[in-house]
Amino acid sequence: MAKYLTKRILYSIFCVIAVVAIVMIMIYSLLDRNKVFANDSQYSKLSNNQRTIYCYQQWESYGYLDYVPYTDWLNAMAAAGEIDEETRSAAASIGRTAENDSETVAAYVAEFTEYYESQGYTVVRLDAVVAGKKLASGGSQTLFATKDIPLASRILSYFTGLFEFDNIHKVTDDVGERGLTFTLYDPVYGGEKFSPAIIGNGTNHKYLLYFDNVFPYIHQNFMNLNLGISYSVNSGIDVWQTMTQKQGSFAMRTVIYETGLTESSADNLHTATYVSNSRTATVVNEARYVDNYTNVSTYSAGLSKVGYSFCIGIVATILAYVLGLPLGVLMARYKDGLLDKIGTVYIIFIIAVPSLAYIFLFKAIGGSVFHLPTTFNMESTSKLYYVLPIISLALPSVGSLMKWMRRYMIDQMNADYVKFARSGGLSETEIFSKHIMKNAAIPIIHGIPGSVLGALTGAIITERVYVVPGAGNLLTTAINAYDNGVIVGVTLFYAVLTVTSIILGDLLMSMVDPRISFTTKAR
Repeated sequence: MAKYLTKRILYSIFCVIAVVAIVMIMIYSLLDRNKVFANDSQYSKLSNNQRTIYCYQQWESYGYLDYVPYTDWLNAMAAAGEIDEETRSAAASIGRTAENDSETVAAYVAEFTEYYESQGYTVVRLDAVVAGKKLASGGSQTLFATKDIPLASRILSYFTGLFEFDNIHKVTDDVGERGLTFTLYDPVYGGEKFSPAIIGNGTNHKYLLYFDNVFPYIHQNFMNLNLGISYSVNSGIDVWQTMTQKQGSFAMRTVIYETGLTESSADNLHTATYVSNSRTATVVNEARYVDNYTNVSTYSAGLSKVGYSFCIGIVATILAYVLGLPLGVLMARYKDGLLDKIGTVYIIFIIAVPSLAYIFLFKAIGGSVFHLPTTFNMESTSKLYYVLPIISLALPSVGSLMKWMRRYMIDQMNADYVKFARSGGLSETEIFSKHIMKNAAIPIIHGIPGSVLGALTGAIITERVYVVPGAGNLLTTAINAYDNGVIVGVTLFYAVLTVTSIILGDLLMSMVDPRISFTTKAR
């Protein structure tokens, strides 16, 4: 078993890497990189050279290329003591065109060009854009060097940067004595409630381990998962955070700050991260915080995208198995009977009718006949908003499980061991319950982990129709917005869930059927 699992896990990791690499190759080599600005409001406000500079700056932040402005090069030389401040200031004043450069500027421009071209960069000079005799809006002259980052390097850096580990040397400022402190009484609760926590100084996150009343109740910030940064869907936020961050209006509660200030707030002090010189930046921060760990997220009343998808998906999965398997058994038990014919009609309907059509049909019937809410509202505490999305997800799965269970049952009914069981005097009930059902359920069981884990990914069509703020809509939204960071991150998430469900399905089958073994024995 151990040998099988090791081999399977290694093969799965290879498959995940291959899938993500292929997606990255397709995105970053076949798609026009200008598409990333399709929904960028800042981009549309800029013009002329200013827009070009903005593009290069954004492409650098997205990992497309390395961008080095001429002024940054001069500043680096001045910081290293290679040139004085007066020379730096004089060399930075490039002319509107190369012909207008002073001798000092021309000399340093030539040195800049020679150095970066020798490193494989392309040096770009944008002359000033004038309207008549005046400088046009965004038309200031500029000089920079740029070099595309090889795709192989991007793929390698993506996977090597998937996991980020916090440590006491993350913060470069002088923070005093660096280290980790373990406490049994978390200051977030005023130091009165027994709640173990590990607090860091010099780390990016203040709380590296803590407990609260939110599932799974114990949380850590020692290791963070970086699936990629969103360009537009949730600009500047990591994909994993986008999927797992709670949504909705602020959830106010009594918050006790380390200064002793107690107030009603939505601040989640356990999420505090370091921001240089932030404590003294405002009067409010000075009243609340004792250090520069002032950047906190807030409590929200709703669930995360994954949370909504999983809640709806897992209930729909349970409902599908509870209804689908018994109905499939009854259809097989009373083959060609009335129940079998009704079930067959339902299966044909679910398969033949496009999913979008029957979802809208269920939505219309549920809204007009049963007066159920047809548009999801995360601010409401009513569970009725979950009913139609769950039904729309469950009914197709019910039909699928009925079909396959019926088929597997009928296959087993015609097996030789059933004939021997009948000849041995066993009743039909005993044969069905002890033999046929058990053997027919084995291939069905293999799909259970996939169904459960698949609930995390959400349902694209269902969530769109009912306006559910889940994870299913995330990938299509990212594709429409050309948000490559989200596309790659969600692809990795889906790939990991897929291979995990396959492995768990194999293990579950081996537990149910003793004839299945993953151990190689010598003959």
